[in-house]
Amino acid sequence: MNLARHSITATNPVHIFDTRLDADCEIFTTCSPAGFAVYKAWPLQLLRKRELSGGTLAAAMPMHTSSLLFLLGGGRSPLYPLNKVILWDDAIGSEVAELEFRERVRGFACRRGWLAVSLRRRVIVFEIGRQVTRYQEWDTCDNPRGLVALASGTHATLLAIPGRQMGHVQLIHLPPCSPPPLKGPPPSTLPKKPPPPPEKYPVSIIAAHTTALSTLSVPPSGRLLATTSSRGTLVRIWDSLTGKLVRELRRGADKAEIFGVAFRPDEQELCVWSDKGTVHLFTLLSAVSNRQSTFSPLAPYIPLPKYFESEWSYAQYRIPTQSSHISLSATTSSRSTTEDIPDEERCVVGWIEVPSESASAPSEYQLIALTYAGGWYRLSIPNTSSTISAPFSPSSPPRVLHGRSPSVSSTRSERGHGKGKEKEKSNHTKASQCQLQEFRRYGRWDGWD
Repeated sequence: MNLARHSITATNPVHIFDTRLDADCEIFTTCSPAGFAVYKAWPLQLLRKRELSGGTLAAAMPMHTSSLLFLLGGGRSPLYPLNKVILWDDAIGSEVAELEFRERVRGFACRRGWLAVSLRRRVIVFEIGRQVTRYQEWDTCDNPRGLVALASGTHATLLAIPGRQMGHVQLIHLPPCSPPPLKGPPPSTLPKKPPPPPEKYPVSIIAAHTTALSTLSVPPSGRLLATTSSRGTLVRIWDSLTGKLVRELRRGADKAEIFGVAFRPDEQELCVWSDKGTVHLFTLLSAVSNRQSTFSPLAPYIPLPKYFESEWSYAQYRIPTQSSHISLSATTSSRSTTEDIPDEERCVVGWIEVPSESASAPSEYQLIALTYAGGWYRLSIPNTSSTISAPFSPSSPPRVLHGRSPSVSSTRSERGHGKGKEKEKSNHTKASQCQLQEFRRYGRWDGWD
């Protein structure tokens, strides 16, 4: 007898093809077979949705919190040709311009008034105003991921793209980014003048890795650059002005596909997430605050493998592996061959600033994680001052440190142990655990099918 395994759930899966935060993590967009929707990042709220017929989207990228979005067609039945970027004004609910290229668009990034489009071996920058003006283009190495990063802070200039050689990064400086529009009454003090730009930027190329790049990330100021490679074990932090390596952080010992790196807005911490399902948190203030090997103090005296000098994350959070699929189906069920299947393992993580419960206490930074299965997680991070930063030994037993307790009731899911998830090795389990403060669903559960 051939008995297939069945999963018992209660609704159909949520089909989310793409979800991404704006540069300030104030809103995020999501694409589904029905169209796209715009949400407030925190507190989670559906702001507006657009149902589009005739095809599907691969991405919808907001230009900060303005009504302008950039759309890419994708999926088995693309709404737009794969070689076009559509400028959509959601205030009038229609297309206002389109950019056509001779090949498929691989990726894009934006800041106020600027758009960078990544092709297979080129990156082209446009100035977005009353008219769309082609600014300049640069050659890159083979870039199938469409990597490109733009610093979006006021007066920031940095554009980071792959270099012409594998593993290299080109640093390009655009005109300074304009400040955001004022909200509320004008301030009583005059705005700060932008710093004078240097006459010549000393570094234009960084040899970041020996293998292909997998992510490029910059903070709003553009002072730093984070790079990862196809190996997925290390995150390297560079000074974008001098080109010097500032820090080298270790995500793990085994190979992984890193999905993204996000700097905290004040550049004191960063988070990393990958296909292992774990969000790693590192501090950039002091190497002592991150976990280190018990053998690291011996490095000045005896030669040690680089592994023992690594900085490991001081806090982690394992995103639950339960699928949002709620249907009675066999593992050999006949899904339509023309149906787009969402990538449930993917997620996007960003930083938000949350007011403290005490009126006298300052606000705190927290994380939000958005999964392609429709999960929205708000996580508080441990207090680094209360985190024991003693070195760890790969042979020592696991010891979990606890950060601040949740301040609001939350729904917690059991930690999954599915295929491809990060193994609980003894040298990974001494990190403090981020605390789940709030869990909600987006996509189907807010009334949008």
